[in-house]
Amino acid sequence: MSIQKSKSKKTIPIVNDPAQPVTRSLYEPHQKIYPRNTAGLYKNWRWAMIWITQIVFYGVPWLQWGERQAVLLDISTHRFYIFGLVLYPQDLIYLVVILIIAALALFLFTAVAGRLWCGFACPQSVYTKIFLWIERQVEGDRAARLRLDASKLNRNKVFKKTLKHSLWISFSVWTGFTFLGYFAPIRDLMQSILQFHLSPWETFWICFYGFATYGNAGFLREQICKHMCPYARFQSAMFDNDTLIVTYDEERGEPRSGRSRKVDAKQSGLGDCIDCNFCVQVCPTGIDIRNGLQYECISCGLCVDACNSIMDKMEYPRGLIRFSTQNALTNHWTQEQVVKKILRPRVLIYTGLLLLMSAGLVYSLVTRIPFKVDIIRDRGVMSRLVSGGKVENVYQMQITNASEQVETFKISVSGIEGLSLASSKEFTVNAAESRMVAVSLQIADGSIKSGSHPVIFEIVANDSNERLFEKSIFYMSR
Repeated sequence: MSIQKSKSKKTIPIVNDPAQPVTRSLYEPHQKIYPRNTAGLYKNWRWAMIWITQIVFYGVPWLQWGERQAVLLDISTHRFYIFGLVLYPQDLIYLVVILIIAALALFLFTAVAGRLWCGFACPQSVYTKIFLWIERQVEGDRAARLRLDASKLNRNKVFKKTLKHSLWISFSVWTGFTFLGYFAPIRDLMQSILQFHLSPWETFWICFYGFATYGNAGFLREQICKHMCPYARFQSAMFDNDTLIVTYDEERGEPRSGRSRKVDAKQSGLGDCIDCNFCVQVCPTGIDIRNGLQYECISCGLCVDACNSIMDKMEYPRGLIRFSTQNALTNHWTQEQVVKKILRPRVLIYTGLLLLMSAGLVYSLVTRIPFKVDIIRDRGVMSRLVSGGKVENVYQMQITNASEQVETFKISVSGIEGLSLASSKEFTVNAAESRMVAVSLQIADGSIKSGSHPVIFEIVANDSNERLFEKSIFYMSR
């Protein structure tokens, strides 16, 4: 499947006077896009996704789980709280699996229906849509915004611009505050703000993320999608001729021409496209979908809504611009035939891998033992002779209690006949904390040959009866 670059024509005057140097710019200056408002199915879906994602984003940090925040990635204590789970740096494997699942989901969705993530759930698209809504409420529709920007500086223009940017900044700061609330307790953050005791680092990160939101959604907008997002560049590698994309039915639409509803297009030899440019005016990236699929297209479907509204007014069938596939357009497939082609080998492989990885992650979390043990031999003294004619090895054992209640652990050792535990056999560790304890093993001198001998520590949680086995060695000196 070929993805075309958007056609942007720019006339560069050429000076024929040989005495005058000719200057040609290699870069086209950025033209601000003023998306026009429209109504329809895909716009409603976009707003539904905006509400869902933002309710989750702004609401989750305020949820409580017992005496703590339900979701908290506490970097200062190296603990991640996700409702009933407490994860530690040793649980990094879970993050790796989640990232793999996210990548597989992206491959699957892209193979089935193109850039749905970009059009409906990507934070850049979501916040750009919110900022555009604020701009529309303050400055008016597309025509009003064009007139306002083209007008000279006056009181009305200053008032509207100031109000718009004030709302943008307020929203951005609240977004930065919420984002930081995932890494520091959000209720404590709010108290610190109200009491003017916010630390310099907390102030910096709120301002940093707020500025990023303000700049990306307020000014850069589609430039992020077109020039900074890598997904736009490698999406073609995940597309095929059976991928659902926003398409223009050129066979039906051409030749395009403006006309009234009274004109019979077929008798006049015209296509259904009346060249109203409504599809271009509503596009958030400013492309003309009639030029073919372009990497700037984010599959938001607004051009579909716009075109359908025009087709309704002209009393033509809907679907001149629609979600379809290259094969469907070429072979004139029905909707049922398009749907059947969705379940092709690559989609089934992606789905199988995604389900397998997701099931493995859930199983691992459900069966996860709620404590961890690390054992390190004291390398300063390999072994030492103690009273009673015994040889002793000393170990440092770190017990991490990943549960949210105080737990008592019982330790035993096996692997060598006659080996005994000379230190305490039980240790108590507070909820969601770690404790380093010294453990010593002793055996009668001469009962085993010199050298290293494998031993196994068994650690049992008294309340849950969960147990772990850790291997180490016992060194007998000569």
